Amino acid sequence: MKNPTKENGAPPLEITPIGTIRSSFRQVENMPIQPRGAREAVGEVVVEKQYAAGLLDLEGFSHLYLIYQFHQAPRTELRVIPFLDTREHGIFATRSPLRPSHIGISVVELLEVLDNRLRVRGVDVLDGTPLLDIKPYIPHFDCHPEATSGWMSASAAEIARKRSDDRFA
Repeated sequence: MKNPTKENGAPPLEITPIGTIRSSFRQVENMPIQPRGAREAVGEVVVEKQYAAGLLDLEGFSHLYLIYQFHQAPRTELRVIPFLDTREHGIFATRSPLRPSHIGISVVELLEVLDNRLRVRGVDVLDGTPLLDIKPYIPHFDCHPEATSGWMSASAAEIARKRSDDRFA
């Protein structure tokens, strides 16, 4: 049997979670909306045992990207009013969980690697969130001092104080 492919010749996308993100956040409402608002929130990333060998040399990095599934996102919207604004924006100009692929990303501080578990700080995700991937944050690759923030004008303090409500539940 021939392998099915997409129109562009690529195989169909199948993403299997590689683990679970554990946090103190048990419900979507009143959560931090970004890692800046969860600076002191310590959590755990539990990687499935069969992927544990992939954590080799991770402890040398201070920060990581966690790529995960918004598993509690109930629907897809192409326009939303984000938490830090009062007007509607296209979904791809926001970090709303109501995106077509329901994929989220957070930069967290790596505190410790213990076998297949990572202790992290700055975790802003719901407890039990499926982990799709981990990538090291590398300042020479990832830091862009010249970057601009489009419509988003909230200060770091405003971002840290802002909590979620039920608009994306």
